[in-house]
Amino acid sequence: MPPAVRPLALAAVLVATAAVTVNAYAAVPSTPSGWTLQWSDDFTGSAGTLPSSTNWLFTTGTQYAGGPANFGTGEIQSYTTSTQNVALDGSGNLRITPIRSGSGQWTSARIETRRTNFKPPSGGVMRIEGRLQMPNVSGAAAAGYWPAFWALGSPYRGNYWNWPGIGELDIMENVNGVNQVWGTLHCGVNPGGPCNETTGLGGTRTCPTSACQGNFHTYAIEWDASVSPQVLRWYVDGVQFFSVNQNQVGSYWSGMTSHEGYFILLNVAMGGSFPNGVAGYSTPTGSTASGVPMLVDYVAVYTKGSGSTPTPTLTPTATPTPTATQTGGGRSAYSTIQAESYNAQSGVVPGSDQIGYLANGDWARYDNVDFGTTTPKDFLARVSSGAAGGVSGTVEVRLDNVGNAPVASFAVANTGGWSSFREIPGNLTSQVTGRHTVFLRFSSGQPADFVNVDWFVFRR
Repeated sequence: MPPAVRPLALAAVLVATAAVTVNAYAAVPSTPSGWTLQWSDDFTGSAGTLPSSTNWLFTTGTQYAGGPANFGTGEIQSYTTSTQNVALDGSGNLRITPIRSGSGQWTSARIETRRTNFKPPSGGVMRIEGRLQMPNVSGAAAAGYWPAFWALGSPYRGNYWNWPGIGELDIMENVNGVNQVWGTLHCGVNPGGPCNETTGLGGTRTCPTSACQGNFHTYAIEWDASVSPQVLRWYVDGVQFFSVNQNQVGSYWSGMTSHEGYFILLNVAMGGSFPNGVAGYSTPTGSTASGVPMLVDYVAVYTKGSGSTPTPTLTPTATPTPTATQTGGGRSAYSTIQAESYNAQSGVVPGSDQIGYLANGDWARYDNVDFGTTTPKDFLARVSSGAAGGVSGTVEVRLDNVGNAPVASFAVANTGGWSSFREIPGNLTSQVTGRHTVFLRFSSGQPADFVNVDWFVFRR
């Protein structure tokens, strides 16, 4: 959904007649034979709560900071973290609900996986799959609705101007309540290029058996790197309806496949180039209904085949709550500090006894660390890495502001696996006494995850 004018294959807005269906699976379905489940979220939890912050980041406003206005698509809503716009329903579904205010302003929600490294193992296959119900609205009341389940190449995060070269995989899109699912690849250069930007290479079909609106259907994309040329395949309810192979993209295939991988997005936009193009007029309108949600039962990523996808291994847990001795009471720099006991973080995935999925720009903050009156001689951390060959980075200590220069650091590459920990020291480059806020910041010249951290300590 970055800058794109979508295919104008359908100009009519059809009326869906199916009743609302809100049934959800109790959990992600059993992993199909021959596949391995790499990641999933089944959206279980109490009604009215946000989805897991361990799994998801929340986009807010009308653009990324420094990115194109209105996300480059002309959509007119503002994204929020309000549970009126995004929340679990208590029945195993995520609800993303666009709402129009009394003054005519629209709000909605957009979430993205923290992980950005979804891709097939070398010589294998990856499948991203989700079971969703499009907003149950049609006709004039649906004008401007734009639900989507999609993925973006990892280099887009933090850049926002490298689209479409990094790749966009639209697994499920729909506009204006039309009984259709669109699947689209965006790649190469804009305008034009092998993916015919800004339109993209796309296919569409009606949902099998029952209307898309008001019914759950399973939408999926497979990236098959086990064949030559490689191929992308789109499915609805197990029925393939579109494909693109590597030869169609040519030399631009490398730009969308040679990076770390993809992150997954779920959102409901309102208005913009795609719904306007299909409708033939500006959307939404005064007749557009407010408050009709997209429901998401689960999202899962599977892989199969040769090779292995190097991803950190840790047991997820809830975000830790710092104790009093970790906050106002302070903590000693010379006693072991568990990495998962941070007070704040960016990009960190917590485990039961470590932090992981750490990549360039991620950080964790530890408040009120007391160095006393004598500066330490070095810094020691217990870390692990299963990063691929050529992937490495540095673990840095920064004081008081994450933007300050490091006072200690060490480099780390593959240690023999994500569960193969070793203790690595880093010398301090300046005198440090008294109490400070300590930041662990992770830096690398490439985007892939490169380290897990168990604990750290300073030594006199």
